[in-house]
Amino acid sequence: MVAKKQRLPEDYLFILMNKMNKYEATIEKLYMSFREFDPDGMASCYHADVEFEDPAFGLLQGQDVMHMWRMLISRAKPDLVIAFNNIEVTDNRGKADWEAIYPFSMTKRMVHNKIHANFIFEGNKIIKHVDTFNLYRWSSMAFGWKGRLLGWTPFFKKKIRETAKTSLERWKEK
Repeated sequence: MVAKKQRLPEDYLFILMNKMNKYEATIEKLYMSFREFDPDGMASCYHADVEFEDPAFGLLQGQDVMHMWRMLISRAKPDLVIAFNNIEVTDNRGKADWEAIYPFSMTKRMVHNKIHANFIFEGNKIIKHVDTFNLYRWSSMAFGWKGRLLGWTPFFKKKIRETAKTSLERWKEK
């Protein structure tokens, strides 16, 4: 006798989504929007007074955070691949691991960056987002032998941050 496949109830997805914590849902929406090249969807996850920090850009606040995502999406699209997992939340804090694979705009070299994100929420929005990753590993992929040779130095790290912020300022002027 062949077993008959059981069909899941039509509202199964709705039930599953309602079991997700509101902060988990926000993190999921952030990365799904990123994956779909939707900066407006990403913006809806952030508080107007958001602070973002990572090794490449340093500290960004408010609208500069969204300008950064818009710039990064526009430069890497359609080759940008985003994956995320390990979403965890407790109280008003969350964390996730995510990966980005893309051609670095300055050198066209492929980068596979592995990032750990920490979030703090206010209301249903992200008020603080801190991404951490190995900047030396990233610079080795993005700049090749120059990154491998100099990527660990404070000078090179400072230069990366200055270049990223200058690129963002130029992007905002468009």
